[in-house]
Amino acid sequence: MLVKLLELSMNWFIDAQIMEQKTDFLSEKCNLCLGWLKQFSARGLKNHLCNHYFGTKKVKETSRRLLFLWLAGWVLCAIWIFWFMNSQAVEKRREMLASMCDERARMLQDQFNVSMNHLQALAILISTFHHSKEPSAIDQIIFARYAERTAFERPLTSGVAYAVKVLHSERELFERQHGWQIKKMDLTEQPPAREEDADLESPEISPIEDEYAPVIFAQDAYKHVISVDLLTGKEDRENILCARESGKGVLTAPFPLLKSKRLGVILTYAVYKSELPSNATPAQRIKTAIGYLGGIFDIESLVDKLLHQLACKHSIVVNVYDTTDPDRPISMYGSTMTGTGIYHISTLQFGDPIRKHEMHCRFKQKAPLPWLALTTSIGTLVIALLVGYIFHATVSRIAKVEDDYRQMMELKKQAEAADVAKSQFLATVSHEIRTPMNGVLGMLQMLMDTDLDMTQDDYVRTAHASGKALVSLINEVLDQAKIESGKLELEAVPFDLRAVLDDILSLFYGKAQEKGLELAVFVSDQVPEVLIGDHGRIRQIITNLIANSIKFTERGHIYLTVHLTEEVSSLDFETEYHSRNSLSAFPVADRRRSWKNFKLFKQGLSATDPSLVSTPYDLINLIISVEDTGVGIPHEAQSRVFTPFMQVRPSISRIHGGTGIGLSISKRLVGLMKGEIGFVSEPQIGSTFTFTFTVVLTSSYTNTNEYKSSEFHGLTSLVVDDRPVRAKATKYLLQRLGINAILEMDLNQVLNRIASGTGATNLVLIEKEIWLKNISIWPFIMSKLKDDQLDIPKVILLANPTDSSKRNSSSSMEYISTIITKPLRVSMLQLSLQRVMGCGDGEHSRNGWLPQLPLHSLLRGKQILVVDDNVVNLRVAAGALKKYGAEVTCADNGKSAINMLKPPHIFDACFMDIQMPEIDGFEATRRIREMEADINSKLKHGEVLLDSLGNELHCDVPIFAMTADVIQATHEKCLKLGMDGYVTKPFEGEQLYRELTRFFKSTKKNQ
Repeated sequence: MLVKLLELSMNWFIDAQIMEQKTDFLSEKCNLCLGWLKQFSARGLKNHLCNHYFGTKKVKETSRRLLFLWLAGWVLCAIWIFWFMNSQAVEKRREMLASMCDERARMLQDQFNVSMNHLQALAILISTFHHSKEPSAIDQIIFARYAERTAFERPLTSGVAYAVKVLHSERELFERQHGWQIKKMDLTEQPPAREEDADLESPEISPIEDEYAPVIFAQDAYKHVISVDLLTGKEDRENILCARESGKGVLTAPFPLLKSKRLGVILTYAVYKSELPSNATPAQRIKTAIGYLGGIFDIESLVDKLLHQLACKHSIVVNVYDTTDPDRPISMYGSTMTGTGIYHISTLQFGDPIRKHEMHCRFKQKAPLPWLALTTSIGTLVIALLVGYIFHATVSRIAKVEDDYRQMMELKKQAEAADVAKSQFLATVSHEIRTPMNGVLGMLQMLMDTDLDMTQDDYVRTAHASGKALVSLINEVLDQAKIESGKLELEAVPFDLRAVLDDILSLFYGKAQEKGLELAVFVSDQVPEVLIGDHGRIRQIITNLIANSIKFTERGHIYLTVHLTEEVSSLDFETEYHSRNSLSAFPVADRRRSWKNFKLFKQGLSATDPSLVSTPYDLINLIISVEDTGVGIPHEAQSRVFTPFMQVRPSISRIHGGTGIGLSISKRLVGLMKGEIGFVSEPQIGSTFTFTFTVVLTSSYTNTNEYKSSEFHGLTSLVVDDRPVRAKATKYLLQRLGINAILEMDLNQVLNRIASGTGATNLVLIEKEIWLKNISIWPFIMSKLKDDQLDIPKVILLANPTDSSKRNSSSSMEYISTIITKPLRVSMLQLSLQRVMGCGDGEHSRNGWLPQLPLHSLLRGKQILVVDDNVVNLRVAAGALKKYGAEVTCADNGKSAINMLKPPHIFDACFMDIQMPEIDGFEATRRIREMEADINSKLKHGEVLLDSLGNELHCDVPIFAMTADVIQATHEKCLKLGMDGYVTKPFEGEQLYRELTRFFKSTKKNQ
């Protein structure tokens, strides 16, 4: 019934912070909330709730208005964003058009200027080689050929012609020299100078004038204008007169060429007899002028060539206008279509300051849709709509959230009340069960120390074992509850892992020997001696694993190993392993498979490298494996091994016992220690459980091996064993004792080893099975050693529990110093070697059992005060302490304890129960420490003489708590109030002794 009650109530154990007063169960935040709520009256709370709910309705109405304004505002914002981004795109398009148009205008203007420069050069050429030479070096053929060959230098001209200045008095001579008469330009039709294919069969003779300008040289394409007087044409006459007066090139108005119907212009330059100064007067220029050079420009053809040279020529439409008369501009190039969209005007400078020209540009295609502006504005609007929707949804759910909040607050109050009740229930179960169990187990232990016959002793031991099993069950259930509630806290204290393993080995020594199992431990030399962590939880995990191994193993061995994680990941460790190379030669499961899925090995070990840690404490990872040769776990059941209260088979609990939560608790504890746990199991072969955990290595603590003594210093031993694993475990124990150990697999090589050694071999430890196989060789070895006058070592046989003593030969046993039955323990090995070597108190040991502990002499004559309100617990504690020579005084309440411990007193230590009526253990300890502090202060200031206190310098008596509470909070409170130790009920005598031993030994060291 008790087990069922604990299992049903396990889910109530969610708070391990148990205090006696109700407010102690609440966290600091809960206490603050309670204090804040107390400040409000019932009326104030009512007003708050009314305002809260009425305000919510008002918020709903306001939220609808805000949502409408929000949407309207963002619609306007989206429109503005579209307008702004579209205007930016239009402006960018306008800038691009202006750049393209200005570029074309600049190139057209530059090429026109190049043609003008070449015309000026041609004019100088004519002045130099025609007028300045006698006879002239230029004729029509030379001029035409030169003009054709240099046309590429004038890319915009389609033809050139030269007219000479002839006065009337010179006309007859001029006509006679050239062989033709000066002709008149036809004014009724297109002038011949502007015709490409004009018919000049019946030209008119030029009338008599004061001055003539007949064409004497012309490009072949325009040679039909030779002999035509240009002054007879109205526009030509104006160009010639203006050009010779200004000294600059003069353009005509655009006109259509006769054949191509394209628009063209004529650029006229005056040729002077000599170079004139820049400030020459028009009269001087007219007088000096001797001829006129004209260049014909086909504007449309020239602009087409230019546009074909540029990229994207089809993207814009170009028009060139003569805007000398702004009211009537003349189109020089381009179609009459106006284009679409924006346009740009670029000014053209063709060298004639009188005539003005412009280039008008438009995009040929329509502007594309402003997709960026559209998507940005629409996206912004969509986001705004989503935000508005979220806001609306949030507000619409406020009422529901408030209802949920009220329900949650009600549930929270219920949970807090249940939390307190569950915590009180946990404390009550723990205390009320442990207190009577302490009396039951204590009295049974005291009964076992009396004279009983075999039947009575069997009954008592059975009852004692059953009681311990019940306490173990309670501990497991409470641990599971605390772990599930997240209230389990780990200690961080220095400890010696090897000493912990020694205690565990001693705990299971009897069971392993009864079943004939080899039980061995090996700890790597790389594992430090002093570590900081929760040794109690580490002990609990290892105890659970070894207990399961012993429970399910009927033959073979159980082997526990401890390494650094860096070691097992190395190649050396992997090559060392073989399934047949085991402790008992039975096949075992491949232990490497038990940790193959650990994250630590998958991610690498760099994170735990001690060289990377800069703090005073180095974090290291240890890996512990427990290997057995038991029945194994069926493959179908391996997935639920760590499930609480689950057994491999229903019959397991009836055959082997147990509740099925040991492995579950172990896994949780490993997780709290930042480790991992895994296993590998083969049916009928065995299982190996492996777990890792993190501990702290610090140099602040030093620890010397208590088993290393000077009596074994300098001794050398030879271990003869054909199984490397078993030999390594034996070597580990010898090194613990400070003995140098050498391994040898072949007994035939023992003589060579002893003879070839640099020093004497003091001990030879041989496995009994090897000894029996080679029993005849040992007399030869002994005689050989005597002949060589070598020291004869002590020979020790290591026997398995299942070995029969009948097989021992009396003739061979004369060489054997002693036989040690496995499992080997370092304490038992120490006593056996002391007896063999004739040193220490080994001779007082009997059958390999431990001698009387040093605690007997420590407690003899010591005055111990035991305080407990339970008479049974008083009798148990007093009986256990008296058994070890202490003089015990009992008190049944805290008030009596205070009076007894008022300085000066005679007590060396005190065991104080926590829960007592009137004055509990906490309050009693606090008052005692206050009295001691007051006395010490008076001693320091000389107010009290030391003689009056019995010559004791300090009055700090060690006080050890005795309580049935197993929660961390109680332990911490004990230490906080000045207690020196903590003993959990039900306790055994050894626990009391250990606490006293620890304190008295530390006191001696301090002294």
